[in-house]
Amino acid sequence: MTPYKLDSRAWQESWDRQQEAYMPDREHRFTAMLDVVDAVTSGDGADGPVRILDLAGGTGSISLRALARFDRVEVTLLDLDPALLAIAGASLGDRARLVAADLRDPGWATRLPHRAYDAVLTATALHWLTPERLTELYKELPAVLRPGGVFVNADHMPDDTLPELSRRLVARADQRRDARYATGAVPSWRAWWDLAAAHPVLAPLVEERNRIYSGPHSSEFLPPATWHLEALRAAGFAESGVVWRGGADAAVAGVTLA
Repeated sequence: MTPYKLDSRAWQESWDRQQEAYMPDREHRFTAMLDVVDAVTSGDGADGPVRILDLAGGTGSISLRALARFDRVEVTLLDLDPALLAIAGASLGDRARLVAADLRDPGWATRLPHRAYDAVLTATALHWLTPERLTELYKELPAVLRPGGVFVNADHMPDDTLPELSRRLVARADQRRDARYATGAVPSWRAWWDLAAAHPVLAPLVEERNRIYSGPHSSEFLPPATWHLEALRAAGFAESGVVWRGGADAAVAGVTLA
């Protein structure tokens, strides 16, 4: 009997649809993040491949888009979740290096194949870290970037100068997402994981995932963008600022000293 294979395209599609229920402008943020990478790697006689670290990269959403965007690119995807890494591995094949590491561990960077990335990119992932651990992670990132390299984090980062409008934007997004769930247009987060748990290839990996995350889990830490900018400056980044905003979500960037 032929072993059951993982249909990576189908799982990527279902993951994208599930994520887009939370972030209808998800592709816009990815494009903005890769525009930043393009800006710091084009010109100035640059002739080597663009080297990107997809941090907490999950199924490889950023990695796949980076590979499609840049002609010459070396991608490393780091994550801890075995089920998501399996989907990423099936999708990316030998086009990217996959690393299993826990960002809660200060030694996570020792597992990386490089120490001079042009860009470290992450989206909707670091909010699961505690404020203290995220602050320390920001301090660890310059060491894996080349001089003049850039870190970009896209997540829920409300504008603290618009608290009431931000609240209304979030409420509106919640209503639209609930309506899509009600019609069956997209799977919810829990429904997606239930599907994965029933899949013959992913089921044991979901069990392993549940063991990994069985301990105390940090509640979502969702501070305003200003918190991130201050933390990046305190971590030693030469520049920090907002490079994209969509409603109550934003992408912040930190640039290392050239």
